[in-house]
Amino acid sequence: MDITIRPIDKINSVITVPGDKSISHRAVMFGSIAQGDTEISGFLTGDDCMSTISCFKKLGIDIEVKGENVVVHGKGLHGLTAPTELLDVGNSGTTIRLISGLLSGQTFDCRLNGDASIQKRPMNRVIKPLSQMGAKIASTNDGYAPLAITGAKLKGIEYHMPVASAQVKSSILLASLYAEGETVVIEDMPSRDHTEIMLNYFGADIINENGRITSHPVKELYGRPLTVPGDISSAAFFIAAALLTPDSEITVTNVGINKTRTGIIDAFLEMGADIKVINERLAGGELVGDLVVKTSKLKAITLGGDIIPRMIDEIPVFVVAALAAEGTTVVKDAQELKVKESNRIATMIEELGKMGAKITETDDGMIIEGGQKLTGGTTYSHLDHRVAMSVAVAALNAKGDTTITDADCVGISFPNFYELLNSLR
Repeated sequence: MDITIRPIDKINSVITVPGDKSISHRAVMFGSIAQGDTEISGFLTGDDCMSTISCFKKLGIDIEVKGENVVVHGKGLHGLTAPTELLDVGNSGTTIRLISGLLSGQTFDCRLNGDASIQKRPMNRVIKPLSQMGAKIASTNDGYAPLAITGAKLKGIEYHMPVASAQVKSSILLASLYAEGETVVIEDMPSRDHTEIMLNYFGADIINENGRITSHPVKELYGRPLTVPGDISSAAFFIAAALLTPDSEITVTNVGINKTRTGIIDAFLEMGADIKVINERLAGGELVGDLVVKTSKLKAITLGGDIIPRMIDEIPVFVVAALAAEGTTVVKDAQELKVKESNRIATMIEELGKMGAKITETDDGMIIEGGQKLTGGTTYSHLDHRVAMSVAVAALNAKGDTTITDADCVGISFPNFYELLNSLR
């Protein structure tokens, strides 16, 4: 599907974005291995999260889906059953990496695969630590999916994370639920901690002491009601749109503002953005608030170090904002962008280049000259939802219309993105 985005004069709106993708995935997974029902509200019905539901249904879990309300009828830590067919994770890296840890400690065998994009996402980063725990997990594609997992008895390990990755950490922590003895994960830079928060909410015993995360064995997890906050990764596109569009103000309600996810807010604030967080509150252990954003004159910054894991999914739209900032913005320490749904360094430079942007690629990021004016053109999503949405935000303040081909990939994380964007008019 192709979408054409027209420029916009100003934005003045109150919106709500769909549920957090990371939390939605975990709610289904953890609810499935908890005893009793887990009632989820605000669930993200994007393609990735529906792939997670599909996999757990094949593992014998009864899951009811009524729009954003989902009920998972959990069967406890040892209640999963052998699938009779391949587990297809679709486009979801979160699904394949987390479920690999969970399945490694089962008593049955299974096979995992996904689409062409998944078959290019590195899996050795989870295969290595899981194998150290005793998992029998094999790639039939030189370190990439498809994967074959043979049920095995696991033992706890101490694992020092070579790179900050919530998916790898979560995979190990899920395996630790089936391991003998305690498991320790050591992080030099903090990554998203939704897994630790939610597992403890369900009855796990996980303690984080200054980056040393210890998982103690428990006999059972217990289902609990859970409300998924709005996804800050999705909110970021509308935050950027309001910052860049003249005479604009937008309020995004009910957004998750977990400190391991708010790097994009901190980066924008450092650039001089007018962003306020109001109505802070806790829901299911997660911090939630409303974001009030006004048009701002941005200045260039250098982005690198421990903020990168806290905003890795938001860097594409950050680049769009940097094009309008005063001065030269440098993004570094962001090699992880190369192994997302697309190589997001290369694809953002290519697609924004079609609109007239001049961005220089580096080994671990990019250099962005500010004050650039964009012109509408024909662009390609690379089947990457965050590339498509970032280009759409850039198009709002470009001269002339912009067409995005294969634009429907946004359904992976934000099914109503274009409708919500159009409502701003």
